[in-house]
Amino acid sequence: MTDATAYTRPKYVGKPVQRLEDPRLLTGRGRYTADIQLPRMAHLAFIRSDQAYARIKGIDADEARALPGVIGIYTADDFDHIPEIKAPSKMKNYHATACSVLAKDVVRFVGEPVVAIVASSRYVAEDAAALVEIDYDPLDVAVTARDAVAEGAPKLHDTLTSNVILERTFATGDAPAEIANAPHKVSGRFNLTRKTSMSTEPRAYLADYDAGKDELTLYDSTNIPGIIRDELGRLLNLNGNQIRVIAPDVGGSFGGKGSLYPEEVIVADLARQLERPVKYVADRLEELTSSSQAFGEEVEATLAFDAEGHFLALNAEIIGDIGAYSIYPWTAALEPVQVASFLPGPYKTPAYRGRVRGVCTPKPPTGPYRGVGRPMAVFAMERLVDLAAAELGISPVEIRRRNLAEAQDFPHRIGSGLIWDRSGFQECLAAAENAIDLTALQTEKQQSDKWIGVGFASYAELSGIGSRIAVAPGMPMNTGAETASVRIDATGAITAKFGIASHGQSLETTLAQIVAEELGVKPQDVRVIHGDTKETPHGTGTYASRSAVLGGGAAIKTTQALLTKVKRVAATLFDVDADQVETGDGRIFVRDTNHSIDFKELARVVYADMTTLPMEKREALEAQETFDPFLGTTTSSTHVAVVEIDPETLAIKLRSVVVAEDCGRLINPLVVDGQVHGGVAQGVGAALLEELKFDETGQPITATLADYLVPTSAEMPEMDVLHIETELPNNPGGFRGMGEGGTIGAPAAIANAVADAVSHLGIGINSLPITPNKLHALIAAASEQNEQE
Repeated sequence: MTDATAYTRPKYVGKPVQRLEDPRLLTGRGRYTADIQLPRMAHLAFIRSDQAYARIKGIDADEARALPGVIGIYTADDFDHIPEIKAPSKMKNYHATACSVLAKDVVRFVGEPVVAIVASSRYVAEDAAALVEIDYDPLDVAVTARDAVAEGAPKLHDTLTSNVILERTFATGDAPAEIANAPHKVSGRFNLTRKTSMSTEPRAYLADYDAGKDELTLYDSTNIPGIIRDELGRLLNLNGNQIRVIAPDVGGSFGGKGSLYPEEVIVADLARQLERPVKYVADRLEELTSSSQAFGEEVEATLAFDAEGHFLALNAEIIGDIGAYSIYPWTAALEPVQVASFLPGPYKTPAYRGRVRGVCTPKPPTGPYRGVGRPMAVFAMERLVDLAAAELGISPVEIRRRNLAEAQDFPHRIGSGLIWDRSGFQECLAAAENAIDLTALQTEKQQSDKWIGVGFASYAELSGIGSRIAVAPGMPMNTGAETASVRIDATGAITAKFGIASHGQSLETTLAQIVAEELGVKPQDVRVIHGDTKETPHGTGTYASRSAVLGGGAAIKTTQALLTKVKRVAATLFDVDADQVETGDGRIFVRDTNHSIDFKELARVVYADMTTLPMEKREALEAQETFDPFLGTTTSSTHVAVVEIDPETLAIKLRSVVVAEDCGRLINPLVVDGQVHGGVAQGVGAALLEELKFDETGQPITATLADYLVPTSAEMPEMDVLHIETELPNNPGGFRGMGEGGTIGAPAAIANAVADAVSHLGIGINSLPITPNKLHALIAAASEQNEQE
C-alpha cells in the first residue's frame, strides 16, 4: 500500500472530454449494419407500389423466379402467419390502422412494399424485381389533408368510418369568448410541409437465425432496439430471450429509424424460414419514398392580447397529415397532438383551446422526427407573437419579455395541461438579446441595398419524459424509465450497460464521464455498452431527448450503489469505517494514511483471493438501478436569426444564428455545442430548403437529392451558442435534454427574420420552407392585390 495523500477526485462532468467514439469512427473502423457479412448471407430487395391508392389485381413473378440466383419471391399471402401491425393507444377518438408486412389487396402510398425478393446478391434481386409485373386498378384519392377531411372524400381504409383517425381537444378557460371580447387579436394559417430525416446511413437490417437454439439475432440500424425486440416477439411468436436485437454503429436517425417497419419483420421472418442470414439495405430512393416522414401540419390560430401586449387567449385548429398508416409504436397522434400540446409555449396565456385532427392520406406514414410537433407549434406561436408586437408597435423582444413565465411562476401549467418546471425562460431571452447589436442591425437595415431581417423565437420543451406521461398520447408503453448496470469484473475493468442506443449523441463519452466521476476513475477506464437487448433487462432506446436525463440519472444511481459496495469491501481491507474510504485517480484510499489500492487489486481480492476477505464480506462488485423522473424536465431556449435577401434574385442568405439555451448542467460542452449545431442545420433545412412534394395523384415529385434539397456547409451561418445552466434540484445530475432544441427554434426564428426583412412589402411568412420562388409568388400576389385596391 502506498501513500494516499496526493490522490484527487477529478471532475469530468462539465468538461470538454474528447469523444471516446472518435478513434473508431474517424478512422473508418466503425461497424454499421451494412458492413456486417455472414456466411451464406442472402440479400433482399422489395418491389414497391408505384400507385398512391389502387387495388392489386394480379402479380406475375414466373419469369423472375426462373432467374439464376433467385432464392424466393414472396407476396402478402406468404406472410399470413404474421399478424397485422397495429399501433394501440388509450386515447379517446383514436382509431388504429392495420398494416400487413406486404401490401395485401390494396396499396395506400407510392413506396409501400408489395413483393419481397430474396437472392444470392442484391444485384440479382434487383434484376428479378424488374421482371415482376403487377397489375393495379387505380382508385380515387384525396391527396391533401384538407381534401381528405372534406365530406364525401374517398376513404383510404374501408374499415374506418372516415379518414380522420384521431381527434382531441385541449381546453383551459373559454378561449373563444375571451378572444371575442379582447381589444386586440391577430390570426394566421401556418403550414410546415413534409420533410424526411435524411440520415447519412439508410435503414439497414440483417437477421441471422440459429435453428439449433431457435434463436434470432437482428442487426438493426435502429434507435429503439428494445421496442423492436418486444414487438418482433409478439409478431413472430417468440419469447424475448429468443430474440437479440443489436444496434451497432448507427449513422444518424433523427427519428426516421425510431419506429417498427415492415421490412424489419420480413427480414427476421425470412431468416427463420430459410435458416440463413438475410440482409436488406435501403437505397436513397426508398428512404425518400418509404421511410417515415415529418411535419405535414397546418395550424389556423388566433391570439388575443390587451393594450399592454399581455396574452389573454389562444385558439387553434390543427390538421395533421399522418399518411397512410398509424406508425408503431408511436401512433399517428405523435406529431399532431404534440403540436396542440406545445402550442401555448413558454408563455402565460390564461385561456387556451386547441383542437387537433389526424388525417389519413396516400403518403408514407409520419413518425418521430427531431423535435416532434414542436417545430410546427413554435413556428405558429412565434409568428403570432411577432404579429402581435407589430400591431401594438412594440419590439418582438419586449412582448416576449412581458409574457414569458418568470421564476415565481414555476411550476407553470399551460393551457394544454403540460407543466413547466424551473427553467431559464427569461434568462435565455436576455442572453440572446445581449448577444446581438439590434441598434446596429436596424441601422444596417435602413442603409443596405439588401433586405435585412432579424427574427426571435422562444420555446420550451419537455425532455427526459418520465413514466407519468407517455411519449405518444395514450401509448400503452412505459417510455419513462431507464435501467443501467455497472460492474467491476475480476480484472478490475469497469463496464456500464444501458438500454439506450446512440446514433450520434456521443453517449459512449457522456455516460462514461458520469460513471467515471461518480466512481473516481477516468472516462477512458469505463466501457459503455448500449444498443444490445441481450445486455440489459429492459430499455426502449434513445429518443425524445431522454438519454442524458434518464440514462444519466440511471448511471448516477447505479454507480453510487456500486461505490457503496466498493467502499464497504475496502473498509474491511483497511480496517476503517466505510465513510472514511475515498476514491479518485483510479485509486481507493483513506486520506492521510498509507491505505491505497487500485480497482484491479480490489477485484483480485474479491474474486480471486480466497483468504484476505472473510466469506461474509465478499460481495459482487456490480449494481443495477432504474431511474424514472416521473414528469420529465423542462428545457428552454431563445433563438435569434439574421437574414439577408437579395431584392433582385430573392436569394435568402442566413447570416447568423444565436442560440441561448438552458439544458441544465452540461455533461460535455463539446457534445452540447455539436448537438445544437446539428439541430440548427436541420432547422435551416426545414425553414429554407427541405420539402417533400406530391402531385394531385399522390405521386412524389421530390424522389432524388436533385429535387429534395438538404443544407450543406455552404448554407450554414455563423453560430453563437450560449449556455444557461439553471439548477434542477429533482434530477440526480441536474441534466436536461437538449438534442432536439436546434430543430425546434431555428425554423421559427428564420421565418420571423424573413418576415422582418420583407415587412415593407406587406407580406407575411406563414408557410415553410420559404424559398425564392415562394417569396416571389407572395410578392406578386401582394402587388396584384395592391393594384386591385
